[in-house]
Amino acid sequence: MSEKIPAESEEQIIQEATVETENVLSSEEPEATEAAENKELNKDPIEPLPREYRRRHMLDLFRRPRRRIRGHEDEDENHKFSIKRAVSVEGFVTLAIVLLIFVPIAVIMGFGNMLNTLFYNALDLLQNTCFYLMGVAVVIGALSSVLTEFGVISLANKGLSPLMKPIYGMPGATSVAIFSAFLSDNPAVLTLADDIRYRRYFKKYQLAGLTNLGTAFGMGLIVVITMAGKSVSDGGSTVLAVCMGVVGALIGSIVATRLMLRKSKKLFGKEAEAAPNQDLAFDPVNQREARKGGFVQRFFDSLLEGGASGVKIGLAIIPGVLIIANLVMLLSDDVTTTKMVVDEFGVLTEVKVTTYQGLAHQGVGLFPWIGEKLSIILGPLFGFKTPAAISIPITALGSAGAAVGLVGDGVYTATEISVFTSMCMFWSGYLSTHVAMMDSLGFRKLTTSSILYHTIGGVIAGFCAHWLYALFALLL
Repeated sequence: MSEKIPAESEEQIIQEATVETENVLSSEEPEATEAAENKELNKDPIEPLPREYRRRHMLDLFRRPRRRIRGHEDEDENHKFSIKRAVSVEGFVTLAIVLLIFVPIAVIMGFGNMLNTLFYNALDLLQNTCFYLMGVAVVIGALSSVLTEFGVISLANKGLSPLMKPIYGMPGATSVAIFSAFLSDNPAVLTLADDIRYRRYFKKYQLAGLTNLGTAFGMGLIVVITMAGKSVSDGGSTVLAVCMGVVGALIGSIVATRLMLRKSKKLFGKEAEAAPNQDLAFDPVNQREARKGGFVQRFFDSLLEGGASGVKIGLAIIPGVLIIANLVMLLSDDVTTTKMVVDEFGVLTEVKVTTYQGLAHQGVGLFPWIGEKLSIILGPLFGFKTPAAISIPITALGSAGAAVGLVGDGVYTATEISVFTSMCMFWSGYLSTHVAMMDSLGFRKLTTSSILYHTIGGVIAGFCAHWLYALFALLL
């Protein structure tokens, strides 16, 4: 058996042979070279390669584009488009899905009213939701940039790593994202993650789980304060209900984040960095970057740059909110009202009246209807006493603020308040923001998994809040 030539020796032999061939060809006469080329053209056709070799070669060609290296992205990651047939099955499937969703809605509301409602919903979301979220992103971006500049986030990373790592599998700097989302809203996470200095605390697979973790506490302060101010119909403790709701959201956040990390770890591996560390002249674990200049200059530079980053994040989330939240509102909102009329026998009767005018916040009320049909299951699961209670967490799929606004004073029990607190804070409009958030973080391919895991986490959060309140109410 012949010895295998080392790779370096083989490359050197090929290079020497190439140089020697070029020298020989350059020294030949032009006529001799032309004659040799003519002779080469007149030769018999080249014999085909052996069948087994061709088979292995073709298999290698087919396998090569599909090859994926753990911890690295595909070579074609930057190519967003591929070539497909002009007419394919997916075109008919997409058309069928669109018709299946919008034709029944158009029949119920009227085609013109449906379009006007979609447009007015989009306008309302742009003015009252998107600009609000942009304001949140700007303020939190400025604050987080100052905290990063002067080492507060580094301090949190060092101090809270022993707590965050075993619970969530995340670095201690994640706590800043949790507090930011709790005090404001979900996009606050994006403003933090947009800072490359903040990203350096994360591995790539951990950064993918930041959306689920931050969203689990989105608008938490607003939800907690609003729910704590509600009176309950059964005389239970509102404070205990709200506390158990926060604990339920905490449990759900652990489940959703761990599921997401398990998925992203398989895709990116454990060692891939969230931010490039090459050519760094310092240790990113024990040292940090800071701007040059005095305290005042650094303060205002970081403040303004962080705010500018928030503007970019606010613009990035607009498409997701206007499209996803719009559809959720169309399926959740209901314009059905009750009216007292006198029937033909002279009896005063309550009649449901539905009038569509093409205005904002008008819909077909599909989700509340589903809640009524599933009341047998939702009662033991979440402790709901009224069928309409399901509309609160379902509305939270699109907007936590809108969901909290539906909670009447003295209408629901303390158990329901605990579930509302947990699920409204945990979901906090994630269907309208998750797509844009994952896209902004650069994990668009994981959006479906992120939404699925957050849905599971929300159900677990509500379930835990219900039974934790029942347990503590019994003990206390």
